[in-house]
Amino acid sequence: MISGTTKLIAHLGYPTHSFKAPLIYNPYFEKNDIDAVVVPMGCRPEDYPAFLKLVFRLSNIHGALVTMPHKISTMALLGEVSKSAQVAGACNAVRLGPNGTLIGDMFDGEGFVRGVLRRGRQVRGSRAMMIGAGGVGSAIAASLAQAEIAELALYDAHVPMMNGLADRLRLHYPTLKVTTGSADPAGYDIVVNATPLGMNDNDPLPLDVSRISPSAFVGEVVLKQEITPFLAAVRARGCEFQVGVDMLFEQIPAYLEFFGFPTTTAEELRAIAKV
Repeated sequence: MISGTTKLIAHLGYPTHSFKAPLIYNPYFEKNDIDAVVVPMGCRPEDYPAFLKLVFRLSNIHGALVTMPHKISTMALLGEVSKSAQVAGACNAVRLGPNGTLIGDMFDGEGFVRGVLRRGRQVRGSRAMMIGAGGVGSAIAASLAQAEIAELALYDAHVPMMNGLADRLRLHYPTLKVTTGSADPAGYDIVVNATPLGMNDNDPLPLDVSRISPSAFVGEVVLKQEITPFLAAVRARGCEFQVGVDMLFEQIPAYLEFFGFPTTTAEELRAIAKV
């Protein structure tokens, strides 16, 4: 039940028809008697800078979830930005600081890292290779760096994007070894597909699966189906892996902590979600 005391979390993006967050957060809030609600708000890009400022003038606003197409443009509208958001070049969560400052963070990559750790795998001191240096890839790279990965190899067909991410990583994490330009996954402990390859039935595999060590942990970001052709191939090699939707459920506890709500587990969220 929404009342005059309910804390409002705006879900900002455009269009809103595909939004899944309200179907996960709101059942969790209801089950745990948390007086809060996530509300989709369809805001066009041309209106967004003014609207973000206005929505945080509301007396019952608690925070905002930010999705496409506003993740990048949000960065210039904030008073304080986390290191992860700076590396990613984008933001997907905003809350008010004690003096009214807008504080932004990025949790897309946090879900990936939490999933790796929950499966008992090591991130700190490991070597990772990631193909895809766009929005989600940049967020995963930022979270891997924050989790003290020792080496991160990047590959993207769009070289300026790849080099830009590498430069931001080197700036914020000077002890991290960052390499670019090779799509060979051989010898890495963690391998990530952060490209859209797998969204369409006729897509090629993002990299040569035969070069992945069977002992490697493999991650996927494509959400179209749980077992993409890429994951089917790495499963056949005996690799442990994480499906794309896992990253969504794993990152929500990090959001809850950011907003100051009681946290939970990905398992509980999966059990009660309406998606």
